[in-house]
Amino acid sequence: MKTTTLPTRILIGLIGVFTFTASYAGPTLDAVKARDKVICATTGTRAGFSLVNSQGKWTGLDVDTCRAVAAAVLGDSNKTQFVKSTIQTRLTALQTGDVDLTVANVTWTLARDAGLGVDFGPTTFYDAQGFMVNRKTGAKSVKDLDGATICVKPGSTSQQVVNDVERRYNLHFKLIVIANQQQVNTAFFAGRCDVDVLSTAGLAANRAVAATNPDDWIILPEVFGKDPEGPVVRQGDSQWKDIVDWSVYAMFEAEELGVTSKNIDAKLKSDDPTTQRLLGVKGGLGKKLGLDDQWAYRIIKQVGNYGEVFDRNLGKDSPLKLKRSLNALWTNGGLIYSPAFK
Repeated sequence: MKTTTLPTRILIGLIGVFTFTASYAGPTLDAVKARDKVICATTGTRAGFSLVNSQGKWTGLDVDTCRAVAAAVLGDSNKTQFVKSTIQTRLTALQTGDVDLTVANVTWTLARDAGLGVDFGPTTFYDAQGFMVNRKTGAKSVKDLDGATICVKPGSTSQQVVNDVERRYNLHFKLIVIANQQQVNTAFFAGRCDVDVLSTAGLAANRAVAATNPDDWIILPEVFGKDPEGPVVRQGDSQWKDIVDWSVYAMFEAEELGVTSKNIDAKLKSDDPTTQRLLGVKGGLGKKLGLDDQWAYRIIKQVGNYGEVFDRNLGKDSPLKLKRSLNALWTNGGLIYSPAFK
């Protein structure tokens, strides 16, 4: 029996890898192409992230993440379908295959990542949990809230934070568990509970949209835990995860390179190698994802770079007026960072 030499075996293996890479199409990508639509689970009730406006249009950072994937895969950021979800359904819909992607303010935790059959993509918003009260309470700190009534959603990160704060400061809270955020907002601003607990961006969004007089409500200075949020996909389809991940990274990289939805056509003539690879002028990176080489160009042209998306939904061009803070580029002291496009 003839023995295959080590170099020959390596060569055969490499040929197999290249053949597999070129021909493989993951089940999610196939399904998305067949229906010509990306289906995303999101909340639909959180200003700045996902909200249906008065014209019936979906808006927000999470919405734009879904649209970026549609632009990359289907060529049109509008080829999307949004499914309203709650904390109880946002990951279940993903697990059962009812949606292709969940972009519903899901906090990335070890238990969710390792125990629910899902994978988290890049963080698109870094935050922490805060406590909001009416100015009339006179509270200056969470330590002033002993005996307060707090509205929370069941199984949420906020509920866990409330329990942790109780233990840390030896406080006693009365919890009112309410099914969804819209009902929490109604109860809180009507005075049924003294405190609302959510990510600080969520609190700012609720205050801007749901309060009769936003200036009556203050977010206390302490923040708790880590609240990184971003897209979530099913485990077991590495190609789809790569597409979602790099769709987000394309927006990060575009901002770092100064490529915007307005100047992108001029940037096609750039002699910068990284810009050329990002926009598909050279490098052939799209094929590695199972896409064409203009996938990132379409994201930036149709949706914008990360800075554009942040500003119109959460930042200076939005009612929330949030500062970039941790969500600034790494070059500006923030945490937004893309791996290399090469």
